[in-house]
Order: sequence, then structure tokens, then C-alpha cells
Amino acid sequence: MKFSVIFEAQLADPTVEREHQVIRDCVEQAVLAERMGFDRIWAVEHHSLKWYAHMSAPEIFLTWVAARTNTIRIGHGVVCMPFAFNHPVRVAERAAMLDLLSGGRVDLGAGRGGTVQETSLCGVDRDRTTAEVEEALRIIGKAWREEELEYHGELIDIDPHPILPRPSQTPHPPLFLACSRGETLVQAAELGVGALVMGFAGPESIAAMRSVYDAAIAGRDGGRFVSTVVNDHFSVLCPTIVLDDPQEARRIGIRGQRFFAQSIGHWYGGAGVPDEAVVAGADEGAEMRRAAEQVVARLHELDIPVRPTSTATFNADHAYGSADEAIAYVERLREAGADEIMCLIQMGTVPQEACLETLRQWGEKVIPHFADKGGANGHGVGGRGVGGRGANGHAVGERGATGRRRNA
Repeated sequence: MKFSVIFEAQLADPTVEREHQVIRDCVEQAVLAERMGFDRIWAVEHHSLKWYAHMSAPEIFLTWVAARTNTIRIGHGVVCMPFAFNHPVRVAERAAMLDLLSGGRVDLGAGRGGTVQETSLCGVDRDRTTAEVEEALRIIGKAWREEELEYHGELIDIDPHPILPRPSQTPHPPLFLACSRGETLVQAAELGVGALVMGFAGPESIAAMRSVYDAAIAGRDGGRFVSTVVNDHFSVLCPTIVLDDPQEARRIGIRGQRFFAQSIGHWYGGAGVPDEAVVAGADEGAEMRRAAEQVVARLHELDIPVRPTSTATFNADHAYGSADEAIAYVERLREAGADEIMCLIQMGTVPQEACLETLRQWGEKVIPHFADKGGANGHGVGGRGVGGRGANGHAVGERGATGRRRNA
């Protein structure tokens, strides 16, 4: 089992001062995560999504964290890969530079950034996002393996150029794809990249998604692989707050999850502003009521519609409470097929002291419980998988283009 922390830089009251403090708080959490024994941090990339995510330049955030740490892996979870957000060559250059300077600690995930808010900001063609993400992964994998990149595809042409610098990990940092639906899980498996999976629906949903991913792995022929190495790593989101006072942890965690759900619903589903968001000049009581009356579309990967007022209790069965309760929940995720637990701690209404205490509780009590259980679910194969310190930086037991198991 691997353990990581994912950062959205989310906040309910996005004043300039508060926004700056939240970014600094995320850095403090990331540095503590290394001391507490976490394997990796992930940072999202989103643009103009007020409240939901203020992490618009994760390459800078991750570089800052890398300079203040020594062993924890540095994950883009994810880069918005449509070309108008990030040209694939620029992604390859930036990630390789960070991999070099961090001593081979980078992992690179890809995503669409497909909200109307984001695509309209950068002039992204929403009809091409899925195809551009796949083509970008193919270009990046090729750029890192060859002395000169030449690429002529359906969407972009690149004449021969050396892509500099080369990454520290050979042949390159592990690749991942954000997966929220069955079709993206199949895509990840067929491309030979790891899956970064939302986990709000709970272990039963995770088990079903793992089955889709495994079936696609079993049925692939290698024709769509984006590299000569394959990363079959299944990372699962786990909302969590753990404190000495379990009741207080549940209160803080469920409140944070409610804000998370409402803020994502605002940008992805057209719902009103989150109940606890500060709206300058507005009648806050009326604004809250209007928000509560609107439907939040597609809260999570199962596309179950829920109302903002119901998210406080909607599937609140996560790793909230005591360390023992968190351990029990992680056991369920492990049995469902998770190779990695991505802890979602920094939600918009969660105070910094609760974030830091949760990291300490996980480091002192939760992670040590699983230290000797690697591979127990049949997915993580021995040693340290993706996020470990293997010579090639890839998953122990990953498969190359031939489908044969690679040696770590």
C-alpha cells in the first residue's frame, strides 16, 4: 500500500490574504507529510475555479515542495493536457527539469480540465479534449525516450527537435490518467498508464471500478500503449480527518466534504455558490437558500445527482473519526483493490490545525498499520511500487510493452 496527500488549494473565503495563506498552508502540510511517512503528494491543476481549486500553477508549487523535501514523490495529479492549456512538449520539458532537480521523484498525471469555466479561459476546444489528452501522453512518452522527438499525429505535427533536459528516471517518470468513469478507466488501461480515481462513492464503487480496470488490462493487446513501459497502478481518493476527538473529526470532515461537493457542483454542474462561501455584497442568507435549492450535477464518478443540502450526510462513510476508524476504512479500500490511498484532507472549510493533526495521526498510527501488508490485495506486488525508490521509478511488477512482468 502507498499513501499520498492530494492538494486542491480550496477555500471558502477567497480573499487575497486567505488565498495566499492557503497556498502556504499546503506547503506546510506537504513538508509534514514527508516527515510522517507518506509516499507522495499530488497537486491538481485547475483554472479560474474560485472556491473549488486555487492550484493554477502546480509545477511551481511542486518545485517549491521538492526543494524543501528529500524523499517524498512529487506528483502532478493532474496536468491539464489539452494543447491550449499546455503544449505537450512544454509539459515534458518542465516535468523533466523537476525530475532532474528532485532526484527522480516526479510522477505525471494527465487530465482534461473540461469545465466551461476553464476551457473558455484558455480557448480550449471542448470537443477535442479527450483526444488531445491521449495524444499529449503519447508525445510526452516519446519525447522522453528518444534523442529527438518527431511526431505526426491526427491533431499535431512536430518536426525533429531534441527535448531538453532528459528526466532523471529512465526511461521517464511514471504516467497516470485521471479516471472518473468506466470509459476513462478502460482508456488508462489500454494506454498502459496508472489510474487516479475519485473515491467519494465508497469501497463498493472502488471495487467495481477496479474490476473495469483489471478487465481492460487483461483484454488489451498493447496497440495503444503510450510508452515502452507500463504502469498498472490504481490510486484511490480517500477523504479523511482524524483527530483525538473522533466526533469533532467527523464534524469537520463532513462539513469539508459538503463544501467540496457544493463547490465542484457549482463549476461542473451549474449549481449555486457553496453555502459557506463568502459572497461580497450578497444577502448571504438568501444566497445560501438559493444554493440549497439547486441540484448539484454529478457529484462523483457514479453521476448520482444530489442537492447541496444533502451532501453533509451523503455517503459520509469515509476515514473520518479516530485512527482506528481510518484504519478500518483503508482496509476496505485495500480489499476493493486500491494500490494507493490519496488522502483528501485540505477541503475548503477544514482549518489548518485539523489538517496537520490528521497528517500526524496517519503518520503515527494509520500508515504503520499497513507497513508490512504490501501486496496483500493481490495488486501491489512486493517491495515499493510506484512511489517507491526503485531504480527505474516505476511500479514494482509493472509490465513492459510485451506484457511480461518487469524486474524491480
